[in-house]
Amino acid sequence: MEVCYQLPVLPLDRPVPKHVLSRRGAISFSSSSSLFGAPDPRQLSQRRGAISYDSSDQTALYIRMLGDVRVRSQVGFEPERRSSHPYLCIDFRTLHTRLGSGSTSASSAPERRVHRLLSFQRYLHSSRLLRGIPQQIPLHILDEDYTGQARCMLEKVGSWNFDIFLFDRLTNGNSLITLTFHLLNQYGLVELFQLDMVKLWRFLVMVQEDYHSDNPYHNAVHAADVTQAMYCYLREPMLCKSLTSCDILLGLLAAATHDLDHPGVNQLFLIKTDHYLATLYRNTSVLENHHWKSAVGLLRETGLFSHLPAEDSLNMERQLGSLILATDISRQNEYLSKFRTHLDLDDLCLSNASHRHFVLQMALKCADICNPCRPWELSKQWSEKVTEEFFQQGDIEKKHKLEVSPLCDRDTNTVGNIQIGFITYVVEPLFAEWARFSDTRVSQTMLGHLGLNKASWGSLQQEQTPGSEEAEPSTAGTDPEATTAASAQPDGSTATATRGTSSKEIPQGSRES
Repeated sequence: MEVCYQLPVLPLDRPVPKHVLSRRGAISFSSSSSLFGAPDPRQLSQRRGAISYDSSDQTALYIRMLGDVRVRSQVGFEPERRSSHPYLCIDFRTLHTRLGSGSTSASSAPERRVHRLLSFQRYLHSSRLLRGIPQQIPLHILDEDYTGQARCMLEKVGSWNFDIFLFDRLTNGNSLITLTFHLLNQYGLVELFQLDMVKLWRFLVMVQEDYHSDNPYHNAVHAADVTQAMYCYLREPMLCKSLTSCDILLGLLAAATHDLDHPGVNQLFLIKTDHYLATLYRNTSVLENHHWKSAVGLLRETGLFSHLPAEDSLNMERQLGSLILATDISRQNEYLSKFRTHLDLDDLCLSNASHRHFVLQMALKCADICNPCRPWELSKQWSEKVTEEFFQQGDIEKKHKLEVSPLCDRDTNTVGNIQIGFITYVVEPLFAEWARFSDTRVSQTMLGHLGLNKASWGSLQQEQTPGSEEAEPSTAGTDPEATTAASAQPDGSTATATRGTSSKEIPQGSRES
């Protein structure tokens, strides 16, 4: 099958530094990032990452969250075997675009075929620069009133009710850059670690660029939201009096990069299409490993830590990876059980570096899935976005006669039942233990919102399905999402738990060790 890709029109307002054009990232080539300012969202909206799947099919976060069984590769380690599956060379972005717009528009701009493994935006931008194509898209300039409102919001960045959607609009789509830079500077980390301002800004611009802005959920706004939540946790009394500056730096960087270059599909999709990343990482924490390695690639490319001793720099990269890998939901029970045991024995000693690192891992896990703990107006938006990503992946799987992944079929699932099951089996157990660890106003606020949001979804479900009054009280027994969580894991494995279980943990599976 020959798949074409519509070339984006890119702005050329000023020459791009030579070292940016020659960029070599973790998997992709050349960059349109600028050292002198935040990128234009129109440009970022056309971003194409290194993984050639439809980034709007973002089932990844929630699907990943419900998995409890890691599938190990049945084949050897063959990183160069990239053409053994008929769907491997398909650009699912283009296919989804055609699927969604085919009925509304019969005409389209001329399309051209490009190499699958190149980062489309970077490759095309550099080639157009060399050909001298004139600028066709004007730069967006923020009104001073908007920047002033953004500054006012940053004064309350520690509030749990922080509206990241509004902040993203006020910063012209640059919430991740603005927020992360502000927090690093607020903690004095730029000066303390003697970070080069140009290198830091370039790093943050590249991080934001490498999130796929056409993903409804796993985009830079989600990363900014997780970073803001992480900041709230770092300010908790149990942590702020114990964490070192290095811990804080790693925590913020891990939050900002934890889903870097997310392709918009889940691990199961990569495995069943025999994607080279699944083979490279042996079907284990495929996405998380890619996020980590992508972050390390940007750190090394920008030289952000190049002034530090080599051993210190490598150690920070390893710790960053440990934090990002902790967001793999297939290890949820492992981390939750360990956390509960520490709390039962009351043996967490935050003067111990390994214990502090473990608490940082738990904080990042909480930040990654904290959407149901936000106020309803924010939580509902996140729920709708992530569910739409599941359904988009399901549409692609149906179109290409692939088995539809759990929770990805829009004909059999709803936002409400997905969220009720997610809250019951994933969020409530985790945040109950976090509240035991840090029993503060923020923790109680999160639990309060969590209960209200779950009740709201239950009410909406009853309104949509009149006559099924028993649907809400027993989510584990009758809710489609809970049933999915208990029987078919998103990575394709089958869990041993049965329907009707009263436990609020994720049903235990038969994960190989």
